[in-house]
Parts: sequence; structure tokens; C-alpha cells
Amino acid sequence: MKPNLTRRSFLATAGATALATSLTYGAESPSNGKPVRILGLACSARKGMTTAKAVQAALNAAQAVDPRIAIELIDLGGLRIAGWSPSPIPDDFDALLPKLKDPQLGGLIIGSPAYFRSLSSLCKAFIERCMPLREGAMLLADKPVGALAVAGGRNGGQELVVQQILTAMLSYGMVPVGGKSPAMLGGALWSTKDEVSQDELGLQSAKLLGTHVAEVALKLFKNA
Repeated sequence: MKPNLTRRSFLATAGATALATSLTYGAESPSNGKPVRILGLACSARKGMTTAKAVQAALNAAQAVDPRIAIELIDLGGLRIAGWSPSPIPDDFDALLPKLKDPQLGGLIIGSPAYFRSLSSLCKAFIERCMPLREGAMLLADKPVGALAVAGGRNGGQELVVQQILTAMLSYGMVPVGGKSPAMLGGALWSTKDEVSQDELGLQSAKLLGTHVAEVALKLFKNA
């Protein structure tokens, strides 16, 4: 330490250096310039319908958070995906694995219709078939996952479905993420005449969910 450097000036200099370092670190891309990918899974057998539209709304909100966010909707409608088996028969799930194993995957948004106040069989099959992502390294661990559900009524079991999805994804070490007030648990949408466009409250919950998943993904990716 220089003789003319007082304790006060030393602390001021150290504080300024720490602040500059912190600001520089926060400005860096969390993935060294590569995009942080958010995948949206629409788990309805009806391709391109209300669940897919709801998930897309969440993804669009996620993309708007930061230019480093890249989004992709995977609509499972029309795909053949069986539940877990010790000897699985090859089906359409195999083509999804590379996307789920991508090192740039930052998080998931999973959407399901609410059938009898439960998640769809297609959603359950998808979750079960993610088992290879637990073998050896937990490839989905410490990544955020958000969930939304669409039902034919305002209180049609959406929150139950969201809870079921988030609880199941805990088995993969994922970090459950809700939306922001007033959508603290996740997205809950009301479909009328096969449309969610008129459900402003539900669409807002989906957008809040997408925003929060993206924000958490950036933070976790930066600190990985």
C-alpha cells in the first residue's frame, strides 16, 4: 500500500473496483454469446389448438425479456409418444431428446389441457419418457420449469394440473417457477369455443409465466 493512501481512500477505491467488476459481470452474456434456449411443450393431442396458443404466448413473453433468449414451441399434437417402459418401443419422442439434451437449454414451459382436473395422458407420457435425462448426469437439474393449463371453465382444474406438472418435474431436479402476481403458480387459461384469445386474464398469466421463466433462466445460466 502506498504511504499516502489513507484507509478511507483505500476503501473507496476498493468499493469502486468491486462495483465496476460487478457491473461488467452482469453485462456479460450468461452463455458466452450463445442464446439461452427456452423450450415450450404443448401437450395436447389437438395440434395447434388452445394449449399450443397459450404456450406460444408464454414463449413470446420470454423472448421479449432479453435478446439472448431463443424460443421454440414443440407441439406434441399428432405425435406418437408412449409412456415409460423398461423396453420402450421407438416412437416420436426419440427426435425430441437432442433438444432436451442441448447444453444451451435454459428452461422449459410445459402446457397441458385439463382433463377431468388432471393433466393429459400425452403430458404424462412426455414427462415419463424424460427418464433418460436422469440417467447418469441430471441433465435438467437446476433449470427453471414453468407450467400452464387450459380448461373449458374458469375453475376447470388448471391449478391442479400446474401443480401436477411442477411436482413431477422436481424428479428431474428442475426449479419450479411460477408467474408473477396475480399468476403466482403459473398460467391458467379458459378456453371458450376453442379459443383463448378472449381470456385476457388467462393470457396475462401465461405471459407473466414466460417472463419469469426467462428471467430465472438467465440468472441460473449466468451462475452455472
